[in-house]
Amino acid sequence: MVSNRISVRIAMEESLQIQRLEEAPSARNFESRIESTNFPAVFNGCVKDWKAFSKWNPSNGGLDYLQERVGLCVVEAMLSSSAPVFYGDLRSHERVPLPFSAFIGLCKQRMRHSEDGSGVCFESEQRALLEPVSEYDRKPYEDATQQIYLAQVPIINTENEERVQLESLREDIQMPVFLEDKVLASTNLWMNNAQARSSTHYDPHHNLLCIVSGCKQVVLWPPSASAMLYPMPIYGEASNHSSVPLENPDFSNYPRAQCLMEYSQKVILHAGDALFIPEGWFHQVDSDDLTIAVNFWWQSNIVSNMSEHMDAYYLRIILRRLTDKEMNRVLPKSSLAEMENKKKHTCVVLNNGGVDQNDNDLDQACERKDLKGKELEQRTMSHELEPLAIHALHELVSLVHHCVNAAELRRPVQSTSTTDSAASVKDEFTKVVRANSFSLEDDPVAKIIWALQPCTFRNVFLAMVKNFPRTLEALILHLLSPVGAEVFTCKFEEMDQQITEEDRNRFYQVFYGAFDDQFAAMDAILNGKELFALQAYKNVLDKYLGVDWGGPKPGV
Repeated sequence: MVSNRISVRIAMEESLQIQRLEEAPSARNFESRIESTNFPAVFNGCVKDWKAFSKWNPSNGGLDYLQERVGLCVVEAMLSSSAPVFYGDLRSHERVPLPFSAFIGLCKQRMRHSEDGSGVCFESEQRALLEPVSEYDRKPYEDATQQIYLAQVPIINTENEERVQLESLREDIQMPVFLEDKVLASTNLWMNNAQARSSTHYDPHHNLLCIVSGCKQVVLWPPSASAMLYPMPIYGEASNHSSVPLENPDFSNYPRAQCLMEYSQKVILHAGDALFIPEGWFHQVDSDDLTIAVNFWWQSNIVSNMSEHMDAYYLRIILRRLTDKEMNRVLPKSSLAEMENKKKHTCVVLNNGGVDQNDNDLDQACERKDLKGKELEQRTMSHELEPLAIHALHELVSLVHHCVNAAELRRPVQSTSTTDSAASVKDEFTKVVRANSFSLEDDPVAKIIWALQPCTFRNVFLAMVKNFPRTLEALILHLLSPVGAEVFTCKFEEMDQQITEEDRNRFYQVFYGAFDDQFAAMDAILNGKELFALQAYKNVLDKYLGVDWGGPKPGV
């Protein structure tokens, strides 16, 4: 698992590096080479020619300029008791009306104390700036000046013009040339007077974040890292936010988050820089004192071209693909080289003394009673099967007989019910397989079968049909877990690709002919396979949509 994670991370590092461009691209090149790849990119100094770059600079009288231009406006500010971290969930913050002039006053106060080194804001100064008239008129932000953040204050909003609060600032900014063909959803101001951190989240639009003054550090994760970020439930108000508090994560509650930073990339943005954040990319933003930024949001071509009548189909296709990916995580497909190495390793182990013992154990297993109480005919397999097949056959037969014999001992003497017998066998097997297992390592039957090459798998079960038909029946009908059923069908598919159609038909005729009820055997395998897919589907809903269905949780 660790080696797989490392190889994935290395591959990502080679192919998912965020590029920094010294010159802004043309609209055509941006769309074809950057936006279409859905990868972030930094454009160094691309907004230095804005009027805002010089006029809004707090070190150059920018606060006085903003006070004069929009001081009379009332904006909606984010007030959070968790500052300097500002969480997107409505339960963790409130939106309060704030005179823009009052916020400018707080920024000036912050600058004065930063310059004289005191870093202290006295309560009397704060109250004077915010000008409360009486105790009754006190506003919720008056005792929480460092807990205020101007987040997403509209300068332009094509979707809801009534929300625009700072329209007079639009002449100080200009749309970057590479966005000139885009239909913007909104343009917003982001401004903080003290250090601030946004919670980790993604946006449903493409985003160009432009730094007018100050500095921001942005940590980004691709959408493929969603599972490690534990997104809020899809039905919740903050569904685009991560539930993991990265400043102090509890890995006992969020085990997948332990390797989160391995999949992240970090960029530092200075005044004049811009960052393209594609839709769906999780990001966490840290802002220095007195940082001012403007962002542009626009709908991606993918989303804008989605036909509403196709939504249900798109949803099913994506969920199916993610479910297949989760199933493959549990049962990773082995390459031919890996299968050959596995065979050589097992043969070495067997040749170091395992074969003779296996033969003896197999002979003893043949003398045990099967489910119907008939004596099994003792046969020798060593001259017919390769060592690996003998070893696998012995392990499977021993495992089934162990469960059957234990069930016989537990069953009341007066009980002769076949149903009671089958239930007892299932109960014994649950002692061998960990409850609610969704892991190959926790299922001995699945683990044995998964290690077999297709031809060995075929030989093992033909031998079981010939010599242990009732044991095979017990294995399939009573001891096959969902993981085991998926393994069976995977081996069937691998085998089918390597043999002729005639041999394939002959194998299935012989295999299912061993059962008193062939359809019951088919149903057991197919039902188990569907239960495996169902658990993978539930894991997908939990991982990517935050829907907790209970049951086994996917590992790190």
